[in-house]
Amino acid sequence: MSSTKQTTPAETIQGKIGGYRWTICGLLFFATTVNYLDRQVLSLLQPMLAEKFGWSNTDYANIAAVFQFTYAISMLFAGRIIDRLGTKWGYAWALIIWSLAAILHAYAEPLGRAVSPVFTAVGFAAIPVSVLGFMVARAFLGFGESGNFPAAIKATAEYFPKKERSLATGIFNSGSNVGAILAPITVPWIASHLGWEYTFFIIGAIGFLWLVFWFYYYETPDRQKRLTSSERAYISSDSEPVLEPDSPASAEKVSWFKLLGFKQTWAFAFGKLMTDGVWWFFLFWLPAYLKVQYGLTGTEVMLPLAALYSMTMIGSIGGGWFPVYFINKGYNPYEGRMRAMLVIALFPLLVLAAQPLGHISYWFPVLFIGIGASAHQAWSANIFTTVSDMFPKKSVASVTGIGGMAGGIGGVLVTKAGGYLFDHYEKLGQIETGYTIMFAFCAVAYLAAWAVMKTLVPKMKPVAL
Repeated sequence: MSSTKQTTPAETIQGKIGGYRWTICGLLFFATTVNYLDRQVLSLLQPMLAEKFGWSNTDYANIAAVFQFTYAISMLFAGRIIDRLGTKWGYAWALIIWSLAAILHAYAEPLGRAVSPVFTAVGFAAIPVSVLGFMVARAFLGFGESGNFPAAIKATAEYFPKKERSLATGIFNSGSNVGAILAPITVPWIASHLGWEYTFFIIGAIGFLWLVFWFYYYETPDRQKRLTSSERAYISSDSEPVLEPDSPASAEKVSWFKLLGFKQTWAFAFGKLMTDGVWWFFLFWLPAYLKVQYGLTGTEVMLPLAALYSMTMIGSIGGGWFPVYFINKGYNPYEGRMRAMLVIALFPLLVLAAQPLGHISYWFPVLFIGIGASAHQAWSANIFTTVSDMFPKKSVASVTGIGGMAGGIGGVLVTKAGGYLFDHYEKLGQIETGYTIMFAFCAVAYLAAWAVMKTLVPKMKPVAL
C-alpha cells in the first residue's frame, strides 16, 4: 500500500511562490545598516572631538543640523531622481556618494581650511575651521544618505505585495538598529586604537562592499531571471505592475505640486515632521547625554548604547508584523496600519520617566529611551508603508522624498532646540532640565502626529495619478 505525504498550506504556498523577494529585502537591510553606521560615527566621537576642538553644544548642534537640513532638502530631489533613474542605479549612486562623504570626515581640518576663505568672503568668518570642515563633510553625507529610504521603499513596492510591505519595511528598517548597535561597539574601539580619522575612513569604506552584491543580485522583477513566474505573479497580485525605468509610463512626471494637492501626502509629511526629530535626537545626543549626566565616555558607552539599540530591533520587526494582525481581521491595509500606529504611539510616553528615575541608575533612562526608540522604529516601518498603500509605484519615491524632507526639517528644529537648551541650562548648572524638556517632547510627538494623520485621512483612499 502506498502512502502520500500531506503538505501544509504554508509549504504548498512557499513551494509554489518562491522567496527571492526576501533576498532583495536582505540587500536593503544591509544598505540601511551601512547608512546608519556612517551617520552615527560623529555622535559617538562627539565627546572626544568636542574636547579636542573646544566645541560648545551649539557648535555640535550646528554640525548635526547641516546634515539634517541637507538631508531634508535632498530627500525631495532624491525621490524624484530615483524615480527617474530606477532603483538599481539610483540606490548605487546614493551609496557611492554617502560612502565617499563618510570618508571625507577624516579630512575635516584640511577641508575646513580649504573652504574657509569662501565662507569668510560671504560673511561667515567666525565659524571655527574644525566646525566648518565637519559641516561641509556632513552636507555631502546628508545629500548621499537621502537616497537610502526612497530607494528602499521603492524596491519594496516593486518586490512585495501590499500585505507584506510593512513586514519587509520593518525588516530592512531594522538595519538602522543594527547599524546603531554596531557603531558603539566598533567606533570607540577604533578611535582609541587608531585615532578618530581612521574611524571615519574605515567605517566609510564598508559601503563599497555592498555595491558588489547589489549589482550582482538586483534587477527589476520583470527582468529578474531568478524569480519564478509564480513569485512574479504573487508580487503584482494586489497592485499595478512594476514599470521599467525606460518605459514611457515610468517616464511620465507627476509634479510635486500635484502630489502636494493630496491630503495623503500631507498626512505622511506631518507624521514625519513630528517624529523623525525624535529619532535624530536619540541618535545624535545620547552619547553626549550619557557623558554630561553620568560621566560615561569612550568605550564606557558601548554596553548601554548597544543594549538600547538592541531593543529597537524588536520594534522594527514587530512593528512591521503588527498591522498584519488587524489586516487578517478584515481591515484594509491603511486602517490596519493606523490602528497599529495608535498603539505604538503610546509606548514613547514611558520616556517621561527617564529623568525622574535617572538618579537611581543610568540604566533607567537607557531602558525607557530604548522603549521609545523601539516604538519609533515600529512607527517608522508603518508610516513609510502608508505611501505604497495609497500611491502608485511611479510616485512612491517622490512622495517618500517629500515626507523625508519634512522629517529632516523636524530633525533640524529638534537638534537646534536641543543645542540651545543644553547650552542655556549648562550655564545655569541645570543641564538635566534641558534634557527633561527634550524628553517630554519625544514622549508626546507620536500621539500628536497620529491625531493629525487620522484627521487628514480618516479612511483609506488610494490616489489615482
